[in-house]
Amino acid sequence: MLSEPGVDAEQVKRLLLCTGKIYYDIIGNPLRAETPEVAIGRVELLYPFPEEEILALINSYPKLEEVVWVQEEPRNMGSRAHMSPRLQQILPDALSFGYVGRPERAASGEGYPAAHSREQNRIVVTALDLARPISQYPLANPGDR
Repeated sequence: MLSEPGVDAEQVKRLLLCTGKIYYDIIGNPLRAETPEVAIGRVELLYPFPEEEILALINSYPKLEEVVWVQEEPRNMGSRAHMSPRLQQILPDALSFGYVGRPERAASGEGYPAAHSREQNRIVVTALDLARPISQYPLANPGDR
């Protein structure tokens, strides 16, 4: 578990947890410099589940309101299925939990580089923008997806 260096812990309201390349997309986005209320935690090992390290990171932010799992893979792929139930089990009740990533898909790729770039940017901006509400559930009902 690696925390982002240089973050003012007193300002943090949203903690983004992620693994892999999406971390670099988030910290490289121009909006990152404008969001001191957001911190990023990079989960380097998913198993064994780093409960103590995650809780230590969460507890280091006194004004934390929400924890968000961010991934570039579709919702039904990637690490979300492994991490979400474990995170929900250990998170303090006062914190809300959410997911930002691609919606459920049959294939992992967008198909076109331009479509991939647009969707990747949407994921990063949604994760960083505190004005955008975060939920662990998709916006559309299962029958409508």
